[in-house]
Amino acid sequence: MNGTSMSGFMPEKDLLHTILNDLKRTSREYATGVTEASCPSVRQMFTDLTNSTLQMQGQLFNLMQQQNMYSVASPALRDEVNKRLRDQEQTMQKANQFVQQKLQAQQSYGAGYYGQGGYQPQQQQQAQQAPYHPQQQQQASYQAQSPGSSRYSDYLS
Repeated sequence: MNGTSMSGFMPEKDLLHTILNDLKRTSREYATGVTEASCPSVRQMFTDLTNSTLQMQGQLFNLMQQQNMYSVASPALRDEVNKRLRDQEQTMQKANQFVQQKLQAQQSYGAGYYGQGGYQPQQQQQAQQAPYHPQQQQQASYQAQSPGSSRYSDYLS
């Protein structure tokens, strides 16, 4: 396999670069599927697809590198890699703490909700203190009319 042979419509090197880029794109899309899947079996399917696509991409990369069809970027400095790794670990730790705080708050909020000693909306608290009787309120408002006006409260009983 050399980079100058033609595979029908384009040089082999260009075709392999296209395939490699498609494998990279596909693995990103599968990874998105993994993170967004709510069904465990669908999540596992996307995980398996991601892994097999990454394996194919790695094999193709190694083949292209051996054939001098792919040049890698200059090696990164070890200190820079370690710094970025620490930064990402800190970000991940903060994200995990945030999620745990929200889950704990949600659980404690749900446990004390509605009559179990926790938060109750003000309307519900008022409803427990004074029951709502619409006929009594209507009668009171009609009785407040002047003595000469007709009394609708007689019709409400």
